[in-house]
Amino acid sequence: SVRQVGCGIYLLGSSITTILTMIMFGLKYFTYLSTQISTPSNKSFLTFQCYSFDFLLRICLNMDQWLNACVAMERAVTIIKGIQFDKKKSKELAKKVLIILLILNILTLIHDPIYRQLYQEENDNDNNKTRIWCIVNYSLKLQIYNRIINTFHFFVPFLINLISSVTLIVKESDQKRRLQKNQPYKNVLYRQIREHQNLLIAPVVLFLLALPRLILTYVSECMSSTKDSWLFLFGYFISFIPSMIVFIIFVLPSDFYRKEYQKTIVQYKNQIQQRFCRTT
Repeated sequence: SVRQVGCGIYLLGSSITTILTMIMFGLKYFTYLSTQISTPSNKSFLTFQCYSFDFLLRICLNMDQWLNACVAMERAVTIIKGIQFDKKKSKELAKKVLIILLILNILTLIHDPIYRQLYQEENDNDNNKTRIWCIVNYSLKLQIYNRIINTFHFFVPFLINLISSVTLIVKESDQKRRLQKNQPYKNVLYRQIREHQNLLIAPVVLFLLALPRLILTYVSECMSSTKDSWLFLFGYFISFIPSMIVFIIFVLPSDFYRKEYQKTIVQYKNQIQQRFCRTT
């Protein structure tokens, strides 16, 4: 029932990209942790993960931002069209948009794995030990292009998200005003803002949490791995938080999605209890 409209399709896609992001991030983290603890013997695997993990992570993070924007836009369209909203067309359009967004992200980020390479860093404290890093080395023109693309994938979804939320609130205020003609429009608008404040707060929170990832594309530079690394690591880790709070931002504030979630949990709970009773 959740996937009868495009909004549900977008949330499903966002959930999948979130899972993939966490898997890729976990694999990347433990791979680099193992390379720092001991000297790796499988250089082929390190080369493969260098070319693929960061590239796939960037695609997943960007897809998550775009899908969040699509959810907000779908909600606004639903309010604007009202009873004329076509669920079937919305669902079909959402599937096409998913494919288009995936292709767009791949094409705009295809340069990333091409310019990646493994780099061995000598340890100043231990001459016999080296650290292996996956680095990217762009030319000046490509670096400018990379920054423009990152800025595009960052700001456009945010603006779509914010504008859609404002449009939804204004449109609902207009509809309420027609039914409550004795109420001043200012009061109606204020009530709608309070009722849907999560729609305004969510894009701002997502924007602030993802901002360090954009900043890193402008300030990142070659440096010793022990020099000022905590600042970069802190900003890098924070940028993964938006992918992990989709449930909090989109499911919990919605009565419909929250009820469907609770219903699904009850169904799974009953299935587990029935299987447990059969085995015992």
